[in-house]
Amino acid sequence: MWTDAVGHVHGTAEGTVRIASLVPSITELLFDLGLADRIVARTGFCIHPEPAVRAVAKVGGTKDVKLDRLRALAPTHVIVNIDENRRETVEEIRRFVPHVIVTHPCGPEDNFALYALLGGIFGRQAEAEPLAAGLRGALDALRARSWPARRVLYAIWQDPWMTVSRDTYISQMLALVNWATWPDTAPQACVDGDCSRPNAAGERYPTFRWSDALVRDLDAVLLSTEPYRFTEDHADALERQIGKPVLLVDGEMLSWYGSRAMAGARYLKTLAEGF
Repeated sequence: MWTDAVGHVHGTAEGTVRIASLVPSITELLFDLGLADRIVARTGFCIHPEPAVRAVAKVGGTKDVKLDRLRALAPTHVIVNIDENRRETVEEIRRFVPHVIVTHPCGPEDNFALYALLGGIFGRQAEAEPLAAGLRGALDALRARSWPARRVLYAIWQDPWMTVSRDTYISQMLALVNWATWPDTAPQACVDGDCSRPNAAGERYPTFRWSDALVRDLDAVLLSTEPYRFTEDHADALERQIGKPVLLVDGEMLSWYGSRAMAGARYLKTLAEGF
């Protein structure tokens, strides 16, 4: 038996298994676990692995799931995420899907539980083991070094500008190379499996405004390529505006958990070495 992020216990999937993934990084993980022939639905943001993922039917976006379309595909299991999907959508899905698996990795180490959860439910423990071993090696390589402390602001959106608090997966990834994200909110453990609650100092993805006081103590700003599609032009313009280094970073590598976490850790190592 395996327990998901909200405490629901799941047994081994039996009989005809039809999986719908409403989480882009987990769709990729399911393919890497060898479950391609059981995936019947995905969101339009589930774009990896190419080109295999194109064969899977789309059921809208992560926040605007087309429930009628999903129902018609008759999934036996739907995989959702606390950050990615709306709670009311998930509750509606529970009305017609027998098994809803809720995920929410809050940091890189949580990937090991994710591999075990999905590998166990779908009988892919053997495929999950090398993923866990590869990630362990990548994380150990990061922790084996002493990284200089950096204070960074990781921007995920503009109009309004939005960043990440320290209890997010992204911030915990950056902490592996001693990069502390602004604002200075202490990481908070998930409460009853729910990591989406605001922490004591504010929201997990707070809005902000640029000011001299904010910029003064920053070593760099990181502009993510997702969910907002920041570009080098954005980075160049912002760097001229604030007078501090602005780096365009691969949002998939720093925010996608699942099988991409290993590549993400290696990407982060290269990024930190070049800064």
